[in-house]
Amino acid sequence: MALPQCHRLKGQRVFNRVYQKGRKTHGPFLLLRVLDALPQLLPAKQQASPASTWRCGIVISSKVHKRSVRRNRLRRLLHEHLLAQQIGDGQRCLWLLLSLKPGSAEQCPQALLGECSQLLHQAGLTR
Repeated sequence: MALPQCHRLKGQRVFNRVYQKGRKTHGPFLLLRVLDALPQLLPAKQQASPASTWRCGIVISSKVHKRSVRRNRLRRLLHEHLLAQQIGDGQRCLWLLLSLKPGSAEQCPQALLGECSQLLHQAGLTR
């Protein structure tokens, strides 16, 4: 299942800002970066779309797995998990960037989803 358009993080300027200024939370297989949203950096199409309390991008490089089919499967798995979570406090808009580390493709899905939930909790985004 794909992430709805209102929750997708897009645009080179947005990703660069999150990489540079985002607060990092590390785990053995995932890295979460969180930044308060700056809507003026979003592409014009996304500025016009309905506002959401959070937007997320997932980065999975070819170092994680050589096959794009496997990388896309991991991305869809994490999209579903993020949609099921109650992210944010409803008062401020957040940008999230979730990066998978090399070797994470060999882990079982439950381990990755558990670590994702743990990182969201450590970052103070879920209860």
